[in-house]
Amino acid sequence: MVSFADRMSGIKASDIRQLLAVASKPEIISFAGGLPAPELFPVQDIKAAYDAVLDEAGATALQYGATDGWAPLRKQISQRMLKKNNVEIDPDQIILTAGSQQGLDFIGKLFLNPGDVVVLESPSYLGAINAFRQYQPKFVEVPTDENGMIMEELDKVLATTKNVKFIYIIPDFQNPSGRTWPLERRKQFMDIIAKYEIPAIEDNPYGDLRFKGEYLPALKSMDPKGLIMYFGTFSKILSPGMRLGWIAASPEIIGKVNLIAQAAVLQTATINAMVISKYLDMFDIDAHVAKILPVYKHRCELMINTMRETFPASCKFTDPDGGLFTWCELPEYVNTRDIAPVALEKKVAFVPGDGFYPSGAVKNCMRLNYSNATDERLVEGVKRLADVIKTVVK
Repeated sequence: MVSFADRMSGIKASDIRQLLAVASKPEIISFAGGLPAPELFPVQDIKAAYDAVLDEAGATALQYGATDGWAPLRKQISQRMLKKNNVEIDPDQIILTAGSQQGLDFIGKLFLNPGDVVVLESPSYLGAINAFRQYQPKFVEVPTDENGMIMEELDKVLATTKNVKFIYIIPDFQNPSGRTWPLERRKQFMDIIAKYEIPAIEDNPYGDLRFKGEYLPALKSMDPKGLIMYFGTFSKILSPGMRLGWIAASPEIIGKVNLIAQAAVLQTATINAMVISKYLDMFDIDAHVAKILPVYKHRCELMINTMRETFPASCKFTDPDGGLFTWCELPEYVNTRDIAPVALEKKVAFVPGDGFYPSGAVKNCMRLNYSNATDERLVEGVKRLADVIKTVVK
């Protein structure tokens, strides 16, 4: 009989990946994935960047490279972080990863022994929970409100919980809730982690996708002690299929992550890093993002307005200022996992909310994605979902 490691007992298939397999069928209207709109991908520009890289330095692009990644791209990321996030960081403090997801795995491997504590928002990103769970930690969930993590509750947790290794947070357009931390709460967070000297992951895949309100400073820009590990990615603004993200952190942490990456993958793909670097040289990525924002703003407003018109009054949902998701809370007696297969029968898909809580204790929520549907399918999908909800909401 095959005998697996103990850690495998806690690893389960991702709800999102399983749903995407079903929802990829053309007849299904899917609100399940965090998929960018494919019609907005700059296909011809990326093709031009690939051609330029292969014409100018094809042998280099197809060869092994350094573990921390293509140096010109790390320099460009450093410059962009200064421009967009007010974060001053040396390119040598940046390592490229195969999307942010690989970075989450690396940090779990770096920090966690079985029984160590990870503190996170409640709810939090399912992919991060699954990445950390394989290292067998304990999760402590901090309550949230409409402005994100409640800092008084975080302070209580850190004052009374031993062996906290790090905090995981998404301050901008959080996955799954769509909420954003205001400036005062960001400052409170930095004061608290400085007091306890607890490191934190600032996961920021959606920060560029603000379509309402003003940009807020990254936590990393308020980090004199080097406690913040900043995660960025090109997946949501350029191409998820290229699988290219990065970690920006203190030299001590980046040095250790580099050792983990050497053993795990040797390096990120040289050619993809060179192509993104060439794209940044040849084209204006901010102009590209500017084309995305009005589309996502329109689709978000269309989804929210249709939900207001069709969902029962007892359903609550967030109205985000950016990102890809809204979060819907149904009455507490409803288990959204029970209605998910009914919705699939109606050919509409969503992600049940319990997976976004490590404890799995909250059953009455769902995450809905608005970025990857045409207007017609979006409206029709919300109406179908409303019909399903009305069968269980009193």
